[in-house]
Formats: sequence, C-alpha cells, structure tokens
Amino acid sequence: MKRSLIEELSITLLKKGFVVKNLGRGCFDIFSRKGDIILLLKVLEDANSINEEYANEIKKIASYIHAVPLLITEKAGVLLEDNIVYSRYGIFTLNISTFNFALENNLPFVKKSNAGVTATIIGNKIKEKREEMGLSLNALSKKIGVSGRMVSDYEKGLKEVTISKAFRIYDVFGGSVFKRIDLFRPKDLSIGGGKSAFSKKYQELGFQAVDTKKVPFDVIAKMDKELILTELGEKMRPDFESISKLMEADKLVIFKKHKPKDVASMKKEEFLDIVKAKELIKRVREI
Repeated sequence: MKRSLIEELSITLLKKGFVVKNLGRGCFDIFSRKGDIILLLKVLEDANSINEEYANEIKKIASYIHAVPLLITEKAGVLLEDNIVYSRYGIFTLNISTFNFALENNLPFVKKSNAGVTATIIGNKIKEKREEMGLSLNALSKKIGVSGRMVSDYEKGLKEVTISKAFRIYDVFGGSVFKRIDLFRPKDLSIGGGKSAFSKKYQELGFQAVDTKKVPFDVIAKMDKELILTELGEKMRPDFESISKLMEADKLVIFKKHKPKDVASMKKEEFLDIVKAKELIKRVREI
C-alpha cells in the first residue's frame, strides 16, 4: 500500500511540474520541488505509527530549508475523510485525495484538532456576502441557527466554528467566506542548534547548524543564502548528490582516512581549524 501511494504521489507531482526524488528509508519518502515550493512528504500506512521524535526530525529539516513537511496517509486508526486536514505533532496530515485537490488550488478549510472538526470564517467576507444578498443579521441568524448577536460577532474577524455551523454557513454563502488552510506555506519554527562538534563549529563561524538523522546527510548549516549539507564518513551516501542539487545546497564530506573523490572534502582536524566562514565556503566550492 505504501509503495503504491508513493508511486501515485510521485506521478501526480511530476505532472504538476515538480522535480521529484524518491528516497529509501528515512524521515521522508519524497523530496519534491517546484520553484520556491519544497515539499517533504512522509507516506504512512497509519498516521498513529509516527512518534514525536520522528516528527520533530522532519520539522527540523523542513525549517532549515524553508520546506513544507506533510504526512500522507489514508488512516489514523480510522480512515481519514476527504478535504479535512488533520495533524500529528504539528505536521499537517491528510489523505491523498485531499492532497491532490490542494495541488489543483482547491485548498481545504476544514481541520480536525483537539477542539474537534472546525473551520475558520472570515468576518468581513460574511458581512459582504450578507449585505450583497440583502440579508439582515436576524435573517441570517435564522438560516444558520445562531443568534443575531452571534452573527454580529462572526463579522468582527476570524472566528473558528464547529463543522455543523460551517456546513450551514456554506449552504448560504459557499466556500469563499472560509479561511483556506495553505498546505504549501512553510512554517517558521524555532529550532535549537546542534550539539555535535561539527554543528558547534559551524555556529562559531556564524552559521545556524543542526545535526540530522535518517537523511542522506549528518549536518545541515545555513547562513543567509548559503546552505551546506555535510556528511561524515569515507564516501557519499547514494542520495547525497541528488538531494543537494534539489536543495540548491553546497556539500561537504568530512572523512577520517580515505578522501572521497569528486566532492569537497576535508579531515575533521582541517574543518575544526577553519577560522572564517568565507574560507569554508571557498573550500566547499572548489570542486
């Protein structure tokens, strides 16, 4: 099931003009890019199978490369409903139908959270539509089953409403009065720095840097528009080259004994002895 979902997603993204890279085991299964939109997709048979540590790793990497992480699955204990956005540890979670609709610019507006299934209405849009239709506050209140005072409250700003009220409002005004959930907008997250000697060295040089797991690189560092993926070992992992290209990142391998070919590389001692960021960037771009 998971493999077929990955294949279906990949084909859909390719048809929409995305560059797609499928990965093996790791914290995400599909890396895709179209212009400034970068998607990190993790495909799950059941959303309940992911733990918080795993989710945090996905969010950490996404934050550093200004990407959007999404969990794609058909169930979370029970089947997910179409056009409803769920969440697992702060990551949007949805089924493939909802994802496909969103790619067609049909962004969803219904979400499920601890507060239940809700939607957010846009107050000024409610007021505009009501006045266009010549409805009084009381007339509208009767149509959607709330008090006139509640309708007035709705019109004052963004307001989260239950799904039953949302359906009644939808029946009167359609979907234009609801705030859409932008699945493709990256979230700004506060991510702490890495603890390894390599991340700390990057930080000394003025970079933001963090250690990574379950991806084809071990450290990701950025400073302004400069992004460097660093791998620790004697040779590059299979997806390191292609991922760095898709991320538009420079790459560096830090090795112990055997210098890898055709990639910027240096021993640990050399790396730790660098004193200026410009020097490091120059070394990384030599090849």
